[in-house]
Amino acid sequence: MHNNRLLLEARIERFIRERIVTAAYRRTAPLTITAWEVPDEPVPFAEAVGGDYTPFAVGTDWGKPWGTVWFHVTGEVPPAWDEPGTRAELVADLGFSATLPGFQAEGTAYTADGIIVKAIEPLNSYVPVGAAGTPVDLYLEAAANPNIAGIFTFVTTPLGDKATAGDGPTYTLRRLELAQLDETVWELMQDAWTLVGLMEELPVELPRRADILRALGRMVEAVDPADVAGTAHAGRAALAAVLASPAYPSAHVLAAVGHAHIDSAWLWPARETVRKVARTFSNVLALMDEDPDFTFAASSAQQYAWLQEYYPELFARVKAQVAAGRFVPVGGMWVESDTNMPGGEALARQFLVGKRFFIDELGVEPLEVWLPDTFGYSAALPQIIGAAGSRWLLTQKLSWNDTNRMPHDTFWWEGTDGSRVFTHFPPADTYASNLSGRELAKAERQYAEKGVGTTSLIPFGWGDGGGGPTREMIAAAHRTRDLEGSPRVELTTPPRFFADAEAEYADAPVWSGELYLEFHRGTYTSQANTKRGNRRSEHLLREAELWATTAAVRRGADYPWAELAEAWQIVLLQQFHDILPGTSIAWVHQEAERHYAEVAEVLERLIAGSIGALAGEGVSPLLFNAGPGARGGVPGLGAGAHSARPAMPVRRDPAGFVLGNDVVCVVVDDRGLVVSMRDLATDREAIPVGQPGNLLQLFRDTPIQWDAWDLDETYQRMGVDLTAASSVEITNDGLGVRVVREFGASCITQELHLDGATGALDIRSRIDWHESQKLLKLAFPLDVHADRAASEIQFGHVYRPTHANTSWDAARFETVAHRWVHVGEPGFGVAVANDASYGHDIRRAARPEGGSTTVVRVSLLRSPLFPDPTSDQGEHEFTVSVRVGAGIQEAVAEGYRLNLPLREMRGAFEVAPIVVVDNPAIVVEAVKLAEDRSGDVIVRLYESLGSRARGTLTPGFQAQAVEETDLLERTVAPKAVRESVAGAVDRANGAVSLELGPFQLVTLRLRRSPAPE
Repeated sequence: MHNNRLLLEARIERFIRERIVTAAYRRTAPLTITAWEVPDEPVPFAEAVGGDYTPFAVGTDWGKPWGTVWFHVTGEVPPAWDEPGTRAELVADLGFSATLPGFQAEGTAYTADGIIVKAIEPLNSYVPVGAAGTPVDLYLEAAANPNIAGIFTFVTTPLGDKATAGDGPTYTLRRLELAQLDETVWELMQDAWTLVGLMEELPVELPRRADILRALGRMVEAVDPADVAGTAHAGRAALAAVLASPAYPSAHVLAAVGHAHIDSAWLWPARETVRKVARTFSNVLALMDEDPDFTFAASSAQQYAWLQEYYPELFARVKAQVAAGRFVPVGGMWVESDTNMPGGEALARQFLVGKRFFIDELGVEPLEVWLPDTFGYSAALPQIIGAAGSRWLLTQKLSWNDTNRMPHDTFWWEGTDGSRVFTHFPPADTYASNLSGRELAKAERQYAEKGVGTTSLIPFGWGDGGGGPTREMIAAAHRTRDLEGSPRVELTTPPRFFADAEAEYADAPVWSGELYLEFHRGTYTSQANTKRGNRRSEHLLREAELWATTAAVRRGADYPWAELAEAWQIVLLQQFHDILPGTSIAWVHQEAERHYAEVAEVLERLIAGSIGALAGEGVSPLLFNAGPGARGGVPGLGAGAHSARPAMPVRRDPAGFVLGNDVVCVVVDDRGLVVSMRDLATDREAIPVGQPGNLLQLFRDTPIQWDAWDLDETYQRMGVDLTAASSVEITNDGLGVRVVREFGASCITQELHLDGATGALDIRSRIDWHESQKLLKLAFPLDVHADRAASEIQFGHVYRPTHANTSWDAARFETVAHRWVHVGEPGFGVAVANDASYGHDIRRAARPEGGSTTVVRVSLLRSPLFPDPTSDQGEHEFTVSVRVGAGIQEAVAEGYRLNLPLREMRGAFEVAPIVVVDNPAIVVEAVKLAEDRSGDVIVRLYESLGSRARGTLTPGFQAQAVEETDLLERTVAPKAVRESVAGAVDRANGAVSLELGPFQLVTLRLRRSPAPE
């Protein structure tokens, strides 16, 4: 046989494109169109329906950036369209570009009485309108969202800020009319699309590929281009045999889950996400009406809450499908948050607040954690997941790694405390599949567990900006359910997939430690104000809950339930994985900063009220210590008089400026650099000769792609040391050194002081920053031979190597830490703490005379141009502390000291701690009243040093019993409360005996009244 494969493939492609696709709609009919442009922000239907509508013609420009235009369309489905095998639809083209749905104009179709029908989007641009002769009366809310992403060339754009986006029309209405869909032609399109996609993935030598090619050729011959509607059935008949041929018995099974990843904010503000949720969920409900096999999974309690608030009728329909098991809430979190930077308590609240919404409002509890797009996964997460009552985790983001590919797709992930969670990475490497032949083949080809596992999950549906599954995707799923040469595609739900996968592969391999994303390393630093807002909010919430609980228990004060709940929800939303990482448009980050300011105002007021009630009227000076440990004579979680050692004046000598006390001696030279830090207890010098600390370094920061996200390894070779100082002088109080440096268009003013109690060197940097595409780091070379560094994460810390022996080590050239990092060798260590930073790099450096030192650098600022060209411009403040002679315990204390400053006030009473733990290794992370409003006190604590710890917790009030609970405050079997006293307290002093494993997280309910029967 002559080989004419390429010619036949070209003929098939053109015939489908020019003849079949264009024949999907038999005929069209015009509609009467009027329009009303909303003056500013979006309005609800009830207001829009009363707008001043004027005639509008197809071909007319519409919509300023971020604006909204309501189109009112009226008419009638022509009676002549009463033909079998057809349906009438409204079809719209709002000016769509070739880029994906969700990144450009979108619309929502309403009936005349305000019921949402479905969305209008690229690749999903129809609305059903009823049978022939049916009147048409629809309103279309069209959102002129600018296409900021473009084709992801990361070009600087002013469109991300409403103030700079302009007010000219953004789109042109290209089409808005009725059209008669030929269902047989449409089905033929789906047959051909599936078979062509499969054929292109099969080896040329395989007979199955030739069978499909010849069948498609026969289809082309069977369909008359002059009468596609009349001969489409013959074309389908030509393809029937190859579509009916069953899959290989060993074919991989793909569990297909309808999904729409909706970023809660990113290249659009959160207010637009509210509408995206409505559009996407209405699309899903419309598909469920058409296909009884279709199910859909969606995460993020926040998005359901928005739907409940702004679209109650649509929420009710969603709730009904949730009850039917077809609309499946997943994730259990308030949002799909970042997991690198939120604090431990904040991650716990993501689950507490998220799951409580799902349980209370929808009657379900998701057991799978759904984080497909988060930029890496903290090693603390497995324990938090288990403590929230969840069982499974799904993500695919590590497929974006730029250096190493993860060896497993299905595995047990082990966290810092030894907890494990059954984890799955979809090998299709996407959370937004369209079930194409290419994606199905990729999933089967890449599945790493062949021979021991047989199934993987594939989420399908347009995502990021929403949209969700389409009828074409569902058609593809049905055609590939049992198709020779293709994986078997089964429509299912996440719980069903995970239960089956875990049962099949219970002895899956174990991955221990963090799931580090070898990509997007700049997200630890971008948008510094957003990151500071998060850090400050987390600690204000700790204080507010602690003092409100203490005041409620001790003084009978009202507990501010509503205000705390609202503050938590705001902070949890800002922890979404495109807000806190600093990768959104200017509008999003401006809004985040406003939210943080509002939260701070509310929480400061609550704190002032609570500590005022506790202290009473009086003139005695008091300090309130919300940290877990005593400071300067003030007990942790209590208030009292301060007895810290006074600071010593700075003296000037030939070596420079000398700051010292009985713990440490620090020398700052005339350049404002730290040339000596001597620990007096060990007589150990911490600064290597010729390698000064407090060294600001400025680097060129021009990543290949993903500007706000990425930090390329090459930055390290393109930097300068900022050693020139405009002035170095003793501060006005005589207790510190002030250093001023000017460079480019920016200025940095630093003040260096010693903390009298700990001897830590505190460096407060005020920065007026006006650089573009630059990275600013603060470096401290340390005379420590450390083969690993400890970095604080949620409820503990992780160790990472300081060398680059392997490709995995080398790829980890920028890492995340919370409040502190620690490097050390046996008998000596140094802690570097901060109050607002997350990005760090810690590497060995060669000593000229031999041996090695360790360099700790804190990333302070970046200034990428996309998606926010003004990112980080303006004033910033950071405090970094360096404490020599420190172990992990001292590092933990430094983190709390910097982030929970003592509060001064005058009053009549010292305040005893509401709980006391006698072992400093056991850290109290949160104190609050129980969610059930019983008045019980919830105490969350963890082991902080990575070792086993015994201790006694003594309540500062009358506790009737103690119970261990999960994060949702449901009683669980005791693990930390020693069995001899489980469920009870020592009647003499209320003490509770504890025994914790390394990094173990424990939640205790201290009952203030007998437990209910």
